[in-house]
Amino acid sequence: MLGIAAAAGAGTLRSTLNAQSASRPPDFSGVYRPVNPFGRPAADALVPGRPLPPPTRTAPLSDGSRGRGPDAPLLTPEYLAKWQSISKSRIAGSSESDNTAKCLPPGMPAMMSMPYGMEVMQTKDKITFFSELNDALRRVYLDGRAPTPAILDDPTYAGYSTGHWEGDALIVETVALRDDTYIEGFTPHSDQMTVSERIRIIAPGMLEDRITVTDPKALVKPWETTKTYRKMTAPPDDQLREFACAEGFGHVR
Repeated sequence: MLGIAAAAGAGTLRSTLNAQSASRPPDFSGVYRPVNPFGRPAADALVPGRPLPPPTRTAPLSDGSRGRGPDAPLLTPEYLAKWQSISKSRIAGSSESDNTAKCLPPGMPAMMSMPYGMEVMQTKDKITFFSELNDALRRVYLDGRAPTPAILDDPTYAGYSTGHWEGDALIVETVALRDDTYIEGFTPHSDQMTVSERIRIIAPGMLEDRITVTDPKALVKPWETTKTYRKMTAPPDDQLREFACAEGFGHVR
């Protein structure tokens, strides 16, 4: 009888541990590198012997795109004009619109699109994302706090991020973002922009971030994109280098 009772007790313990494991959120901790950070190239873009496609133009095209890619955020007339001005300035060789060239953070959601390494540090109450580019940092608070009026009145490059778990997915909302950063590339936005994310592990060592940008002033409709990152497990790829931009744009060697 004792053996039967012991076995039953062990089975109950295993069930309890399994239930606790199932309710525990996944651990995103680690250093990740982006998978194809510049997007998927067109199938015929790099065919040997075929000339490269022409650079993006700022003049209106027959399809009305004005030189913007088909997956680019769809801008309102006011912000399309801003993008045109930025594009002309960059084509002329100016870097005045490039925050990273000034050693400033890339901002959100551009920070999640950088072709550099990113470290994720996770605790019960918050998750920290640290990007190698310009040592950019953002925190996602998981303890139920909400942005105060003071926070909303003081926008920052990374904004203010709060999150919660829905099963194995981290749901994040980011507000209080500066309007002198970019959605991606050099696509401008207003001070009304908010960013939603659904972050989860899609395969061993693979992290996915589904991003939705909403901006009623700058965007005709919400813009969505998906970023994928591969976890690095072997030295030296599993560590980030200092990005000493102020000492000469780039890494210290």
